[in-house]
Amino acid sequence: MKRYAGSLVLLAVFLYLLLLSVQSIAQTDTILIPAGTPEDRELQAISNEQDAAKKLAMYQDFVQKYSSNPAAVAYGDWQISQAYQTTGDLNKALEYGDKALAGSPHNLDILVSQASLAQQAKSNAKLEDYAVRGGEVCHSIDKEPKPEGMSDASFKQQVADDKSAAKNSCDFLESAGFNVIASENDAKLRMADIEKYTAAFPDSRFQDQVSSYAMYTLGAGQLNDQARLFAYGEKTLVANPNSLPALLLLAEAYVDDAKPGSVAKAIAYSQKAITVANADAPDADKSRKLSAGVAHSIVGYADIKEDKMLAAIPELKTATELLKGQDDQQYSVALYRLGFAYAKLNKATEAHDVLTEAVKIPGPMQAMSQDLLTKVNAARPKGK
Repeated sequence: MKRYAGSLVLLAVFLYLLLLSVQSIAQTDTILIPAGTPEDRELQAISNEQDAAKKLAMYQDFVQKYSSNPAAVAYGDWQISQAYQTTGDLNKALEYGDKALAGSPHNLDILVSQASLAQQAKSNAKLEDYAVRGGEVCHSIDKEPKPEGMSDASFKQQVADDKSAAKNSCDFLESAGFNVIASENDAKLRMADIEKYTAAFPDSRFQDQVSSYAMYTLGAGQLNDQARLFAYGEKTLVANPNSLPALLLLAEAYVDDAKPGSVAKAIAYSQKAITVANADAPDADKSRKLSAGVAHSIVGYADIKEDKMLAAIPELKTATELLKGQDDQQYSVALYRLGFAYAKLNKATEAHDVLTEAVKIPGPMQAMSQDLLTKVNAARPKGK
């Protein structure tokens, strides 16, 4: 008979098990030991101790006594970590949890325990490290080689069972890692976290949000690293060709890039975003309509940059229709661009009407719209 240490436990709830070895099921570590061994009997005695201080001392003695048994040491250090967590000594808890991880580095339960401790200690650096390490373990389950002699059907079922068993832990670590990214104010640290996170969680359910943070962080408002932005965006699209945030932010970046061919890339990414958003579909929500509106606005702007005003106008009119009532700032951008295109074609009345709408919207485009409206009005024939 074998006993398994497989779930996160509170100090008051001890598993009666011991650990002669750390075995790997899929790519995750599971601590186990045959029942009835000296280690097992001693752990049961420790678990029966009601005095917390005595119990902690017994676990420390246990680790020393069985120092030649890596699995026993890992389990003992983990229990010591939880004991210190109960007393509120988070630094000691993290220290002993790290010792446990050294002996069982792919153990999702210990990684979850450490991540929870890091949250309590408000240590984002440690939390992201545990989340990333956990993500690597979670992602590795699908990569486990099939044991010799096992049928394809049995192996497929084993992997499915392993993934199911790990799901709650993986979901927790995935969310914890994303929350670190979302709360990080330092652009350099945020980008470093993003790069580690995307490698560890390549299929994250937060993929679009992470891409948005990456593009914003690398953009002109933060690190202003265009080369890195393009590289990250392209890499994101390799993993997820239909990522609307990546498509739109790359389109926005390329449309203002001076290199030859950049405007064409901006149009291509925008058109792909329009297709993916499918704003005319009955189930299209606000987010998809907003994405399509921004994409049409970028195409119109690209046409303006290439002096194709007639082509720009229908794109920008579609953009304003999609963006009105969805996002005032993006709506004002599209209105300004449409007003500019009309003005370049000497369609003063149309430009006047559009820009009059734009100047009503507070924000960064208001002053630019007012300046252009003043010029348009000065050029208009009196009485029109």
